[in-house]
Amino acid sequence: MHERSRLLADESIGKLLFRLSAPATIGMLVMALYNLVDTVFVGQALGDNSVQGIAGIAVAFPVMMIVMSIALAIGIGGASIISRSLGERNSEKAENVMGNVLSLVLIASTFICIFGSIFITPILRLFGATDTILPYATEYLTVILYGSIFFMFALAMNNVVRAEGNAKVAMYTMLVSAIVNILIDPIFIFRSGYIEFNFLADKFGLVIEPIYMYGFGMGVKGAAVATVLAQIIGALFLLWYFASGNSSLRFHTKNLIPRWNIVKESVSIGMGPLARNASSSLVVIVLNNILLAYGGGDVSIAVFGVANRLFMFTFMPMYGIVQGLQPIVGFNYGAKNFSRVIESVKLSIFITTAMATLGFLILLVFPEQLFNIFTSDQQLIASGKYATRIMILALPLVGFQVVGTSLYQAIGKARPSFLLAMSRQLLFLVPLVIILPRFFNLNGVWMAFPLSDSLSFLLTLVMVIKEFKLLTGETAVPSS
Repeated sequence: MHERSRLLADESIGKLLFRLSAPATIGMLVMALYNLVDTVFVGQALGDNSVQGIAGIAVAFPVMMIVMSIALAIGIGGASIISRSLGERNSEKAENVMGNVLSLVLIASTFICIFGSIFITPILRLFGATDTILPYATEYLTVILYGSIFFMFALAMNNVVRAEGNAKVAMYTMLVSAIVNILIDPIFIFRSGYIEFNFLADKFGLVIEPIYMYGFGMGVKGAAVATVLAQIIGALFLLWYFASGNSSLRFHTKNLIPRWNIVKESVSIGMGPLARNASSSLVVIVLNNILLAYGGGDVSIAVFGVANRLFMFTFMPMYGIVQGLQPIVGFNYGAKNFSRVIESVKLSIFITTAMATLGFLILLVFPEQLFNIFTSDQQLIASGKYATRIMILALPLVGFQVVGTSLYQAIGKARPSFLLAMSRQLLFLVPLVIILPRFFNLNGVWMAFPLSDSLSFLLTLVMVIKEFKLLTGETAVPSS
C-alpha cells in the first residue's frame, strides 16, 4: 500500500485531519489575504476615487468567481473519484480521471476567455456596474479573462493533489502564488515615486518612513496583472510537481481523451461546489441591482465588496478544513470504513463552528477598524460598520453547513451535495434579498443574510442526521 493511502486508512483522525487540513487552511488564509491586499492597495492608490475602484473590483470579482467555481467543480468532482479509486486500489482509474480533469480545464478556459471577452460590457452591466464603476471593472476583468487558463489549471489540479493525500504541495502552490501576488501588487498598482504610509500611522499607530518605489501606475488593471502573473507561477509549480515524479499518479497523454462516464460523474459531483460559487455570483447580480433600486448606489456596492473580502477570512479557513476532510471521507467511504467517515465529519464540524464563531466575534467588535484599512471615505466606513453587524448574526451556523455539503461531495452523492450547496445562497438568500427590502428598505438586504444562513443550517442538519443513520447502520447507498 502506498504511504499516503496507508495514512488515509490507518492514521488517527485527529492527526490525519490536521495533517491534511492545516496546509490547506494556511493556503486558503493566504489566498484571502492577497484578495484583501488587492482591494486595500487599490483603495489607497485611487484616493478620491477609492469607492469606484473598490466597487469596480467588487462587480468584477463575482465573474472571476464563476471562472474559479467551474475550475473547482472540475477539480473537486475529479478528486472525489480519485480518492475513492485509490481507496479501492484502482490507480489506473485514478490516472484516467486526472487526465480528463486536465482536458476539461483546457476546454472550459478557452470557452470562457472567448465568450467573456466578447460580452464583457453586458456581463458587467448585469452584475450592477454603473457608468462610474464600469471603467474600473472592465480594466480588471479583461486581464483576468486572459489569464483564466492559469487560474483554472491551478485550482483544479490542486484538488487532484489533495485527493492523493499530498496536502503540503497544494499548500505550497497557494503560498507561492499568494506571496508573489502580494509582493508585486504595489509595483503594478502604484506609480514610481515616494509611497506614504500615513494611513497605517492614523489607524494602527505604525510610523513608516516614505520609501521610493518603481511602479507601473496601472491602478485597478495592475491588481489584475499581478494576480494573473502569480497564478502562472502557481501553475508552473504544479507542472513541476507532476513532471518530477513526486506524485503517486502518473500522467499519460492517452488519458487526455475525454471519457463520457468519467466526465459525467465528475461534473455531477462538481455541480455542488459549482452551484455554491455560481449562486454567489447570482446573489451579486440580484443584490447589486437591489442596492441600486433602493438608493444604495456605489457606496453600498462598495460596502458589500469590502464585507465579502472580510468574510473570506472566516470562510477560507473553513474551506481549508473541508479540503482536508474530503480525501479522508472519500478514501474511507470507498474502503467501506464508515466509522472513520463519521468521526472525521464530527471533528470537522466542531472545528469549523469554532472558526465561524471566532470570525463572528471579530466582525461584531471591530467592523469600523477593519473598513478603515480599505478607505478613508467616512460614508463607506459608517455604512459598512452598520451592514456588517447585521449580516453576520447567524455566522456561527455556517461551519456546519459547509461540512455537510462537503460530506456529500466526498462520498459521491451528487444530488444532496447540489441541494445543500445551492441552499444557502440560491434557495434562500436570493428570494429573501428580493422580498425583505420591500418591507425594510436597504436594511432588508442585510437582514437576508442571517435568515438564509439559519434556514440553510436547518436543512443541512436534517440531511446530515439522516446520512449518519445510514452510515452507522453500514447501509450507505451507492452514489446517485
